[in-house]
Amino acid sequence: MRFCAIVGVAMLIGTTAAAISAEVLTIAAVDNADMIRMQELTDDFVASNPGIHINWVILEESVLRQKIATDIETHGGQFDIVTIGNYEVPIWARQGWLQPLDDLGESYEADDLLPAIRKAVSYRGKLYASPFYGESAMLMYRTDLFRQAGLEMPPSPTWAFVRDAAVELTNKARGRYGICLRGKAGWGENVALLTATANSFGARWFGFDWRPEFVSPEWERTLNFYVDLLQTAGPPGAAFLGYDENLDMFRTGKCAMWVDSTVAASTLNDPKTSDIVGRVGYTPFPSHGTLGNHGNWLWTWNLAIPSSSSKAAPAQRFIAWATGRDYAELVAAHEGWPYAPPGTRMSLYNNPGYRSAAPFSGYTLTAIDTANPDQPTVKPAPYTGSQFVAIPEFQRIGDAVGQIFAAAVVGQMSVKQALASANELALREMTRAGYIDSP
Repeated sequence: MRFCAIVGVAMLIGTTAAAISAEVLTIAAVDNADMIRMQELTDDFVASNPGIHINWVILEESVLRQKIATDIETHGGQFDIVTIGNYEVPIWARQGWLQPLDDLGESYEADDLLPAIRKAVSYRGKLYASPFYGESAMLMYRTDLFRQAGLEMPPSPTWAFVRDAAVELTNKARGRYGICLRGKAGWGENVALLTATANSFGARWFGFDWRPEFVSPEWERTLNFYVDLLQTAGPPGAAFLGYDENLDMFRTGKCAMWVDSTVAASTLNDPKTSDIVGRVGYTPFPSHGTLGNHGNWLWTWNLAIPSSSSKAAPAQRFIAWATGRDYAELVAAHEGWPYAPPGTRMSLYNNPGYRSAAPFSGYTLTAIDTANPDQPTVKPAPYTGSQFVAIPEFQRIGDAVGQIFAAAVVGQMSVKQALASANELALREMTRAGYIDSP
């Protein structure tokens, strides 16, 4: 789940004269490396589909979400294909805002999708979106720094071990910090990491009466741990660093450990973008020890068709091309196997070429396979979703709670004050939404 620098790009492939008589598909896409790559390779699709032209609208994630949500909810018809996450898919399908993907063709091979990913983008047994990459989370660490410090990463690390190692590996005089973690406010930034971590600590967002449970020993342990870890062994300004900023910190050698998305691994292994190639180890998302929950998340970026689009047939042809198994071969031919979109298809992980070129592939697959969005917390919960709560109100509540938690990191309020404030906010919003009876 990523937040990138704000960029707005609209690209019309093909000449204006040809586009007048052609079917033009407008695609709203997130500004990440995989989607930029897809845009660059679209000539391959156009060559085999001369009657279809593509208008790309590429935006930073938060801007994209707002524009897509507005268009979807108002049936505006601005986009024919939209980029959405597995958070939105079942919620929007239930509302009738998405068209089912029931004409992708035999070459699409839906049975090749990883079971966890296919389930995440289905509603009532039908695909309502097609994934172009999937991810979970894991701990990435500098093997050379661990070796120099005489530390050995356990096969299943606990958060307590991570803290001790982070403190030992911090060398502020050299500009190196023990750990990077998402601190930037947002439901897809610090709240994603904290929700997954809280799951491993035994906390949950809501009880079965839908009352928030931030004022609890489990959440207090979680937030105290997180705030202390960032203040002790994290980089300056940690509360303003999200996925992209921490990626830059880690790949330039400024952090000894990083807990984040599995999708980062290909970038860390690219000598053109990384200073630490060959010096990165991978291990599961940390647990809280005896509770047996690693808290790793499950996320997938997908292409879907709004119900307001009148171009379902050509849109499905494009989606089948962009997310089919042959697309990975196309990417590999142009840029190499490590850049093939990860985390969606079994055929990719059965491919010897990919496995040998991507030493992180096994860790990614294990992390995705072991994520359990149906039972994310140690305690039973009334909701699903590993790093989010799968209810429509979560995006708004999560963004607001993220601001509160970021304030605790910078010391504007205590952990107890932050949790009380988050609890009050969530209680008010859940009451307003009708989950809780008004007093």
